[in-house]
Amino acid sequence: MSERLGSERFGGFLDRLPLIAILRGVTPDEVVPIGEALVTAGFSIIEVPLNSPHPLDSIRRLSAALPPTCLIGAGTVLDPALVPDIAAAGARLIVMPHGDAAVVRAAKAAGMFCTPGVATPTEGFAALANGADALKLFPAEALGAIGLKAWRSVFPSEAIFLPVGGITPETLGPFLAAGASGFGIGSALYKPGSTAHDVAANARTFADAWRKTQAQPAGGSAAASRRAPV
Repeated sequence: MSERLGSERFGGFLDRLPLIAILRGVTPDEVVPIGEALVTAGFSIIEVPLNSPHPLDSIRRLSAALPPTCLIGAGTVLDPALVPDIAAAGARLIVMPHGDAAVVRAAKAAGMFCTPGVATPTEGFAALANGADALKLFPAEALGAIGLKAWRSVFPSEAIFLPVGGITPETLGPFLAAGASGFGIGSALYKPGSTAHDVAANARTFADAWRKTQAQPAGGSAAASRRAPV
């Protein structure tokens, strides 16, 4: 384990609430109240995509304002050369839409968690070999729960799968039954123009939907698939 991450593991953040807030398009002036609303709803992982306005400023503000129990990340990271500046802004997580080995290795060398995007088993196994902490199934709405179930049959049991793309409160259950470990939630949670009040309401809806899946587990697989010694 790297010095930067200490004894922390990515699965530990998912254990609290396995929902990742993706704030694509958020601005620095609005990001702190939105982040606080998410934390109040139980979220502990927040991602600011780099194609948002002044993303490093937003990451700095979130890192300074939210408790250290929160994991702040940068999303849509395409260039390994950007990793040092992202780390300096306070992020501890690199999220990618693709599986570029150079970005994964740069993130791990900087002592950060990394979740590359994968759309095929070949990409998934390569990402794990390069040190990925979790696999972002993207786009999840195209791969579907049936696709994830097939992947689960051949990947290591400890692999963390995070469907992203088109996730709604109604789709949590089927993906969990197929072996999802958590989810990345974008426009159903926040979109440009959303207020902190809007995000708070959406976040509560997702958190409540998650709790319902745990009260009535589908096939008994949800909690088991979520546990991973990463």
